[in-house]
Amino acid sequence: MPGSITVVGVGPGADEHITPLAREALSKAEVVIGYRSYFRFVDELIPRDCERVEKEISEEDERAQIAVGLAREGKNVAVISSGDSGIYGMASVVHLVAAGFGGAEVSVVPGVSAFIAAAAKLGAPLGHDFCSVSLSDLLTPWQTIEKRIAAAAEGDFVTVVHNPKSAKRYWQLSRLKEIFLSSKSPDTPVGIVRNISREDERTRLTTLEKLNPDEVDMFSLLIIGNSETIAEGGKMVTPRGSKPVPPQSASEAARLIYDDSFDSIDRSLKMSDLLSVGEREAIRRCIHTTADFEYKDIFYCSPRAIEKWSGALRGGEIVTDVRMVLAGVSKRLLEKTGAKVFCYLDEPESLRISEQEGITRSQAAMRVAISRHPEALFAVGNAPTALIEIADTLAKASGGQSGFSPLGVIGAPVGFVNVEQSKARLEAAAEGVPYAVIRGKKGGSAVAAAIVNTALGFDEDAA
Repeated sequence: MPGSITVVGVGPGADEHITPLAREALSKAEVVIGYRSYFRFVDELIPRDCERVEKEISEEDERAQIAVGLAREGKNVAVISSGDSGIYGMASVVHLVAAGFGGAEVSVVPGVSAFIAAAAKLGAPLGHDFCSVSLSDLLTPWQTIEKRIAAAAEGDFVTVVHNPKSAKRYWQLSRLKEIFLSSKSPDTPVGIVRNISREDERTRLTTLEKLNPDEVDMFSLLIIGNSETIAEGGKMVTPRGSKPVPPQSASEAARLIYDDSFDSIDRSLKMSDLLSVGEREAIRRCIHTTADFEYKDIFYCSPRAIEKWSGALRGGEIVTDVRMVLAGVSKRLLEKTGAKVFCYLDEPESLRISEQEGITRSQAAMRVAISRHPEALFAVGNAPTALIEIADTLAKASGGQSGFSPLGVIGAPVGFVNVEQSKARLEAAAEGVPYAVIRGKKGGSAVAAAIVNTALGFDEDAA
């Protein structure tokens, strides 16, 4: 009759961390197999007549093979593993070897993992999502380990670092620190526990920036906090979740969502230092409106156009090509600045001109608007023909053929027909006139409105 194998997690070292189930499994074993150094933790729990097989630290496969062989002979075998045997331990090794040979029943007794014990000593650093990574490249290629490190840092996980250093692995922890600092604050708390639950146990807190790899060895375990982890009174604590201030009103709740959205954009967005404050804010608003980070590359405006429009729009006029752009302009900012918005798409005169001259209603409406508001800010978010009308009129103005002198032009029509050409015509014709354009086929009413709102609210955003 075949025997059995029980893989027993015996905790990180202290007697109080050995569970009752682990004690029972050891008391019933006929053979105990393990790394020789681990026997000192369980020596008094092993029956006197029990056979002991003590192996070296690198002989995991051999331990598993011996266990399977003895179990097939009918022995009840216990394989001891420090911490929890399923976490960087012997459980997976024994299961795989047993599956290969067959004929051996395997069960696993969970134990207190070293990182769980270390977390308790540090305070409560694992209060939210966390992950664990081993820096040992004996069984895993370093390229894979580095990808996992980068993912942990970018994902803002609390990160447990096992096997941070050894005599041969002296540089990996420095590389981990470099990767984490590229995504996380230098003040991120870091807890270091050495020889957890043993006589010479030591714990200390530092920060990611001050972490000194030379002060860490193979007996150390690190826990790196997330963006909300705090270190106070010698303890490291990660809240179970963000604690938003309860909104006092619906508008305040909307503002919290609005601010969180921009915070998310700012964490992912890297912009050139050569851009003006106005350009940066316009790009942020375009991305917020579309959830499309390509706007960082396709938004262009003449030097300081947003800043120039900002002051001039107090009591000023804005013309839009369609009502969707008009609807997207912030009513609050209009009231604050005293600016007014006009759209002549449904104006009888626009309909008449469209029919008489065989042009689109949008183009006709823009012709009406130009005649009535020659000094307004013009925002086009839909119709390329409206933008072409503006560009052609600007070209005539530069030749002294019209009195058109707008505050500026926003060219953001969207689509496939005449869209790119209309934007190119604007850039060619807008000599001396501040303008903003979304290059390529993208754009839209919401984007045009977002750029208008950038100018209207620039003083708020800059503050």
